[in-house]
Amino acid sequence: MKVNRRTQAERTASTRAALIAAGRKLFGEHGYAEVGTQAIVDEAGVTRGALYHQFKDKQGLFAAVYDQVEQDITAEVAARVGDLAAYDPIAALKAGVRVFLERVTDPTVHMISLVDAPSVLGWTEWRARGEEFGFALIEGILHAAIAAGQIAEQPVRPIAHVAIGALDESALYVAAAADKDSATAEVVVVLDRVIDAFATDPR
Repeated sequence: MKVNRRTQAERTASTRAALIAAGRKLFGEHGYAEVGTQAIVDEAGVTRGALYHQFKDKQGLFAAVYDQVEQDITAEVAARVGDLAAYDPIAALKAGVRVFLERVTDPTVHMISLVDAPSVLGWTEWRARGEEFGFALIEGILHAAIAAGQIAEQPVRPIAHVAIGALDESALYVAAAADKDSATAEVVVVLDRVIDAFATDPR
């Protein structure tokens, strides 16, 4: 009888995934500073040695957790606005704003992405990592809007930077609000106006 044994690569991937899942849960619930490495390895069901084999330190694990959170948000936005982007990129951009705010103001995501990430990773790395995921998506939709004639021909990169900055600040505003639904409605109106302004001929 043949026994299926996992390869070393499979075991490594499984251990890494377990640590990231544990880190995401604990960092999201308690915040980075309040979570010790022992709690992480206990949650993941692995040894402390396994943690340090996969990641340099707790900060390294946090960076991997943050990357996964950003990947998930970007993938969800892309999935939910993809069809719309094909025929109405401006509407897709507005819809994407709503999905982003919905996801990033979730308490767990908010704690990881907006509260801890800037201080744990440092502002420069936090911005660079965040741009790696959402920036390309926004640029792609803006290019589609230019191709569709919805936005005048103009450099896309500065618009994308302004859009990402506005989104991050909007998420912080909503997350800190006592009435998140009202705050979301308020910033959506503002962001829709910003997006509409992109269509103005810059000359």
